[in-house]
Amino acid sequence: MSLRHMENMPLHHASPPGAPRPCWKPWAFSALVIVLLVCSFSTVIFLFLSLQAVSEPCVAKFGPLPSRWQMASPKPPCVSQIADWELKILRDGLYSIYGEVTPNKTYKEPAPFEVRLRKNKGIIQVLTNNAIIQNVGGTYELHAGDIIDLIFNAEHQVLKNNTYWGVILLANPQFIS
Repeated sequence: MSLRHMENMPLHHASPPGAPRPCWKPWAFSALVIVLLVCSFSTVIFLFLSLQAVSEPCVAKFGPLPSRWQMASPKPPCVSQIADWELKILRDGLYSIYGEVTPNKTYKEPAPFEVRLRKNKGIIQVLTNNAIIQNVGGTYELHAGDIIDLIFNAEHQVLKNNTYWGVILLANPQFIS
């Protein structure tokens, strides 16, 4: 099969002489890039100004057992302990929840392994792998009155002397109204 007959075919249609050629002007592209950069920079500045960093650290940690809640909070505090493994948020803000859950590998009861991190009794994270030590947490926007807790499907599923979790207040939102 020969393609010799295609050798003389033009790759594009020729424009009539004197017809304007459509193309982007270099200055138009540069202007578009500058506008996008200014918009992006403005958005970043707005976000940084709307989240005000916390001047004093507000940290609460529970575990590993036999210790109790440890709090390094400014006045007024940002959290209060309700019960073991349960906190009440006292100040609106962006919080980092962190922790480590150590499964009890000798646990052989019928209840499946499950650890839940909850906010106002709604599940925000579930851990189900009992083969390895797992990290729990993330960054969440929490409001005054929110209750966060770490619960276990069965009491002896985790080694509580190796399991801990805590919260850190990262920023207070200061939105312009």
